[in-house]
Amino acid sequence: MRRRIAVVGLVIVAACVVAALALTRGGTHAPRALTPGAGNTETTVDPIAWDADRKAELERRAAAGLAHVLYAKSPGGAVVSAARTATWRPLIDRVAKHAHLDPAMLEAIVMLESAGIPDAQASNDLNGAVGLTQILAETGQHLLGMRIDVHASARLTRGINRGHKVAQRLRERRRVDERFDPAKALAATARYLQIAKARLHRTDLAIAAYHMGIGNMQTALDAYGRKTIPYARLFFDSTPLRHAKAWRILAALGDDSSTYLWRVMAARNIMRLYRHDPEQLAHQADLQGRKASAEEVLHPSDRTETYGDPFAIQRALGAGELVRLSPRTLAGFGIRIDRGMGELAGRLHQRRGLYRALHPQALRMLEVIGAGTRAIARTRPLVVTSTVRDERYQRVLEAENIQATRDFSLHTTGWAFDISRNYRSHAQALAFQFMLDRLTALNMIAWVREPAAIHVTAAAP
Repeated sequence: MRRRIAVVGLVIVAACVVAALALTRGGTHAPRALTPGAGNTETTVDPIAWDADRKAELERRAAAGLAHVLYAKSPGGAVVSAARTATWRPLIDRVAKHAHLDPAMLEAIVMLESAGIPDAQASNDLNGAVGLTQILAETGQHLLGMRIDVHASARLTRGINRGHKVAQRLRERRRVDERFDPAKALAATARYLQIAKARLHRTDLAIAAYHMGIGNMQTALDAYGRKTIPYARLFFDSTPLRHAKAWRILAALGDDSSTYLWRVMAARNIMRLYRHDPEQLAHQADLQGRKASAEEVLHPSDRTETYGDPFAIQRALGAGELVRLSPRTLAGFGIRIDRGMGELAGRLHQRRGLYRALHPQALRMLEVIGAGTRAIARTRPLVVTSTVRDERYQRVLEAENIQATRDFSLHTTGWAFDISRNYRSHAQALAFQFMLDRLTALNMIAWVREPAAIHVTAAAP
């Protein structure tokens, strides 16, 4: 419907990862095993490739992986926004029944677009998206048949903002700009979804098109080569190395359009928790709010073991709970170990090598990121600058580096690693970003951009 970041607002396909992780053996290509220590086999299962049989799972993963922004940016928080959105459910039910739509999905659009605020504005320009369902003036006027007088609406809005005759002006604005009338906005959104489904022949495509526009969706499908496929296939099966033209079209939108459907699904999950498990919603909101990413959702501090001292790391290495980084192995996956990693080990009378290890699944994600980035950008390795620490090391780091967290650090669990932002090329930076975004959409990692590095936390298997 429009290309705009919503008010509150990945899977590497088989060809991508096979290309990234392939080894040549006598003229044949076998995918390198993604599990550290395992041998190369012809039958290695790529856990992040598009697979039609995994469609529902991939959709669930995407909704979970992309939920953080709703918790982080919903006005007043996710719980308050859900409560506000829920007040519109009787009206949503009536509109959805009349239009033969799923009321839960229509409600999720309201939650995502406006957090239930009927006079929400994307910007001060009322030609942009406004109202409960954030409709553009042009779309409302020319496609949906709404009465929208932008000039009169802007004049009334200025008066409302000044606090002069607010109630009267609010009523008059709803009359001259129907986007501010909740019932008419919902009815218009329902019409848009009906139009989109009639043209695209699928409900999931119609919902995704509500943000990117029907024309952009049709262009992406044409580039993919199939006009009626699940959106999950279009999204997950389009990469820089496979269906690259379709991927470029989606990526060029540049406003989170390609992930809109997953965020609608995340909003639907929030509304379901609000009604059926409010305690779990409050708990999720707490976890999502602790850090700038969803890392504590993946590994809550009260349920995740930390390494208190160097001896705890040594025991974990001995038990196979942690795996040492191998420079030679990582080089094969497009990763180089920074020479300074573990540089504070001497303060604890330890060798640097002790602080060069990860949980097997975290190492697996590091390998996938490196291999995928190299396959796409065809450039030199990414540099991993930090992996496991113990709490004693973390305290020493805190005294040396003001940017080091004083709270629960995922580095002390072996589930997190940092990759330098000193890229070899712009192409490498873009390829790395692609890998981060796709793995996030699979709920396999959470990441945050720091001044010198990208901090990545891997999910447990």
